[in-house]
Amino acid sequence: MAIHYQCRHCGNSVGKIDTHSVNTERLGIHLLSNEERQNMVSYTKDGHVEIQTICEDCQESLERNPDYHELDQFIQ
Repeated sequence: MAIHYQCRHCGNSVGKIDTHSVNTERLGIHLLSNEERQNMVSYTKDGHVEIQTICEDCQESLERNPDYHELDQFIQ
């Protein structure tokens, strides 16, 4: 099983953790609300976990352009 982190804005891979077991407390998933968990965490048919996050480039864009927070996607 692997945990894949992917930017929710640009779709780029942020990182990957190869592991045989997952501790949600170590990953911080237990701190998410049910709604956040549904929006950010998904499971593939292969049994991998995909977590939607934000990459450094998109974070910098959001900091420079706060009005982008209103948009679902700001990268074309």
